Amino acid sequence: MRSGIDILVGTPGRIKDHLQNGKLDLAKVKHVVLDEVDQMLDMGFAEQVEDILRVAYKKDSEDNPQTLLFSATCPHWVYDVAKKYMKSRYEQIDLIGKRTQKAATTVEHLAIECHWSQRAAVIGDVIQVYSGSHGRTIVFCETKKEANELALNASIKQDCQSLHGDIPQKQREITLKGFRNGSFKVLVATNVAARGLDIPEVDLVVQSSPPK
Repeated sequence: MRSGIDILVGTPGRIKDHLQNGKLDLAKVKHVVLDEVDQMLDMGFAEQVEDILRVAYKKDSEDNPQTLLFSATCPHWVYDVAKKYMKSRYEQIDLIGKRTQKAATTVEHLAIECHWSQRAAVIGDVIQVYSGSHGRTIVFCETKKEANELALNASIKQDCQSLHGDIPQKQREITLKGFRNGSFKVLVATNVAARGLDIPEVDLVVQSSPPK
């Protein structure tokens, strides 16, 4: 950063730290990109993001950076916040349209009702039936504790590892590489850890409880 860079990718907290410590100058920023904007503005980051953008933006100036916002979902409040940092002539590109509930036609969806105490056994059976001993499965859990307990449960006969926010980044990368390579067949992950995962040829995805 001291030598000068073209692109900076960072989390709001870390960028704000560098700004406050005088290690980062945003005076010449030409483009600002917010990825997963609904999450960024909803998960307590809104204030940090606004502090950062305030440095680079001048009110009603035509020289403000070009602002690009990306999100799979855009509630109305996202647009209200976005308008503060976008020109009045901003473009909205919608690749989803009104098909908010449309699922892939190549995927079969099943719902199985069971008591929470039986969930691990049922998931183990579902994996055996729909993924077999050679297929790949991802199981999503609500909490880190649930992910750890399920990954160690004897009901899941296949090799299994967990992935969540408490696991160090280096180990996460090793785990993902092993899953891609087929070293183990079942990955148990929390929803947060799973954002942006790109793993080809997954035979079965299990939501251990409906998303809230």
